[in-house]
Amino acid sequence: MRRTALRAGTPPPFIAMAAALLAALGALAWPAAAEEQQKEISALTARIEALPDRSRLLFDLTGLPPVTAHPVANPPRIIVDLPEVLFRMEANAGLSPGDKLIKSYRYGIFAPGRSRVVIDLAAPAKILKADSEAAAGGPRLVIELAPTSAGHFAATVAEQARLQPAEPPKLPATAAQAPTDKPMVVIDPGHGGLDMGATGKHGEMEKDVVLEFARALRDKIQETGRARVLLTRDHDMFLPLAERVRIARENNATLFVSIHADTLAASRVEGATVYTVSERASDAEAARMAEKENLADQAAGLESKADAEEVGDILFELTRRETRAYSRQFSHSLISFWREVGALNKNPSRSAGFVVLKAFDVPSVLLELGYLSSEKDLSRLTSQDWRERAAQKTAEAVDAFISARSREARAPAEAPSSATRPQ
Repeated sequence: MRRTALRAGTPPPFIAMAAALLAALGALAWPAAAEEQQKEISALTARIEALPDRSRLLFDLTGLPPVTAHPVANPPRIIVDLPEVLFRMEANAGLSPGDKLIKSYRYGIFAPGRSRVVIDLAAPAKILKADSEAAAGGPRLVIELAPTSAGHFAATVAEQARLQPAEPPKLPATAAQAPTDKPMVVIDPGHGGLDMGATGKHGEMEKDVVLEFARALRDKIQETGRARVLLTRDHDMFLPLAERVRIARENNATLFVSIHADTLAASRVEGATVYTVSERASDAEAARMAEKENLADQAAGLESKADAEEVGDILFELTRRETRAYSRQFSHSLISFWREVGALNKNPSRSAGFVVLKAFDVPSVLLELGYLSSEKDLSRLTSQDWRERAAQKTAEAVDAFISARSREARAPAEAPSSATRPQ
């Protein structure tokens, strides 16, 4: 029988066939493995286990993400960072857990591709464990805390800050706008992501209510064809206050409108309020509102920092005064248009030191749509018909402001009188 000679280094045919088959099977298996690695992870439920010497916060998950955790101060909190996780439960589930260590907790998107859990502490605590693990009931996130002294907590925070200084989330750049002469209006839906803002007694969340209104307002303004519109956020994501101001300034906004809602213990208080910026609050309610809104970054676990306004020369100061005068001008106009909607607060024009309104060269107002604690306001804020009518009136106020500015640009006239300018 004639045998075929094999060259040195050439595998027998059956071995080559087996290797090819294994390679094919591996190629088929690889997409499945890659898909498993990229599989979306969800959090289904959350609960607290109060043990005699510790507290455990547990999230039931659909996968095992990597976890990091560290403490922060002022106020004392525990920050838990994860890759993006879809939290499939009520966002306000952790507001009142009634635990000796965990005063409250919240969760949500912190930045693109990143989620975060923020635990507000009722007392100083140390992290015993923060990890995802496979349990009998499925994967879960375990955050285990134990009491510690105030001194130990402060030392841990200081060491963490030394080893890894806190950084604000890295956000995608806003889309470049095509060159045009049309003015830019930046609409800022307040809060977002794990910062839910105010909540209603039926589970309504400020971050959702204001986003829906902002989208309706954008559409109404765009229908006029006389202005471009940019939302600081168009989905449920967290944005630091300084980032909102940066977006307005970098896009040379003609007007910046931040949209909010509020909640109060007094459920009889209702109606919309328009705020402008000032060094001294117009009243106690304005001061309370500004203090609350200026702490928004803390809700996402960022450190509070005193906002550093640009050091002003004469030109800076003149620009800031003119900008604030225009802000007040738009505020009065907006209130006049809103009277037709019939839902104004008894004191609809207020001012205070809102960080988000401090762009020295962009006229800015904060429109508080109403109170989630008021049944009357809540029925309006969740009504699509009311939202469309209110957005229409707001768009008309914006259009009137832009038209007036355009006339001034074409035929320069005297700026608003000094009597109307905040001193």
